[in-house]
Amino acid sequence: MADLVLADWLDGERDRIVETLLAWLRIPSISAHADRASDVRRSAEFAAAVMTGAGLEHVALVETDGLPAVYGDWRHAGADAPTVLVYGHHDVQPVEPLDEWRSPPFEPVIVDGECLARGAIDDKGQVLYEIEAVRGLLAETGGLPVNLKFLVEGEEEIGSPNFEALLAAERARLAADVIVVSDTGMWAADVPSICVGMRGLVAFDVTLRTAAGDLHSGVFGGAVPNPAHLVASIVARLHDESGRVTVPGFYDDVRPLDAAEADSLARLAFDEAAWRANAGVARTEGEAGYSVLERTTVRPTCDVVGIGVGYTGPGIKTIVPATGGFKVTFRLVPDQRPPAVADAFESWLRSRVPDGVEVEIEPEGPGVAPLVTDVTEPAIGALAAAIERVWGTTPLFTREGGSGPEESLGRMLAAPVLFLGVGLPGDRIHAPNERMVMDQFWKGLLAAAELWRELGDLGRSGLRGG
Repeated sequence: MADLVLADWLDGERDRIVETLLAWLRIPSISAHADRASDVRRSAEFAAAVMTGAGLEHVALVETDGLPAVYGDWRHAGADAPTVLVYGHHDVQPVEPLDEWRSPPFEPVIVDGECLARGAIDDKGQVLYEIEAVRGLLAETGGLPVNLKFLVEGEEEIGSPNFEALLAAERARLAADVIVVSDTGMWAADVPSICVGMRGLVAFDVTLRTAAGDLHSGVFGGAVPNPAHLVASIVARLHDESGRVTVPGFYDDVRPLDAAEADSLARLAFDEAAWRANAGVARTEGEAGYSVLERTTVRPTCDVVGIGVGYTGPGIKTIVPATGGFKVTFRLVPDQRPPAVADAFESWLRSRVPDGVEVEIEPEGPGVAPLVTDVTEPAIGALAAAIERVWGTTPLFTREGGSGPEESLGRMLAAPVLFLGVGLPGDRIHAPNERMVMDQFWKGLLAAAELWRELGDLGRSGLRGG
């Protein structure tokens, strides 16, 4: 790694960086828990202090109607150099079930080269290697090859409810030529990859009411509508016998993969048996004609994530329940639009609810649009070159099945989105024993520096293909 700009610097900084990571991970910044709001703020203040210490300027907490984000920048590379916005988040998921953790989730430890703690990979660890790359370049070269801005959000794990408002209010300060997100993963430690897309999401809470109150099943059963039966029937009809979603027009706008993505997908070594073992399932299901890998990354899906109806306590309660409902999510791919899918689902559902039954359809949030970055973007070439230099292997292109605020970033700031993420499939994000493989962390730090060098060499005109 001698040809890497920060290789020698990093050798003398590892212990300090590890201590910084562990100190940040000790802060229980769980955004979903209202009683942890002060901890989320403390996490933001910690991030601001690290940014300042690394040499970033104009560092400040960015207040929202909810929990704070953090901003910092370094803008001395000149007008011809690209401006890069690095996005990440400092809030973390809840930690339950606690009894499944091998060590307390906010008492981080490093065992066999793995840092175990909530937030280790998602996303404090990945944000930190970006910040430390700044520190290293300023220490080694006295400057950066790009104008750099950081935005570290505090509400990503609760769906970023105030993020679009933040982007709208801060659009001028956040303006950038390219956005770099480090909140994703790679195919394997020895198979580096670049995520080029995230699926979108729309979700609904559906409630059906058939009577004013629960009814005696011996007196009324068999002659009144039963919401349990109705919910079961509706849920069963969401997919046909081939596993395809039955909402009319659902697949009409799905964009086919381009040749480069299709080739990368075909070259990924996917072990379905290992995947099933990791998921703890004995069989797979889904849309006919597509592999498990395609179903979980590049195809749209519909999943009922919860059903609530009737009596489920000990013994039997002989009633016909009066209400029932279910929660359903749709994962979307380019070029599906959340409003169009929402309208189609509502029309489909109402056509299946009999007269005399009340239905309420409550959207869970405004929806998240899918995002894909064209693999022919010059910035993608820069990222591929940086990753190949660090990992020693040409990266493949992948997409991730999850959803986040990256589409909002790209759309509102009108800039391409790059994903420099180093997570691995076994990192247990959102689960007990979340980890950061430290070798991936160090490589991520080096790759961040190499990416900025590549982007600086391209210049603003090169990023635009000029």
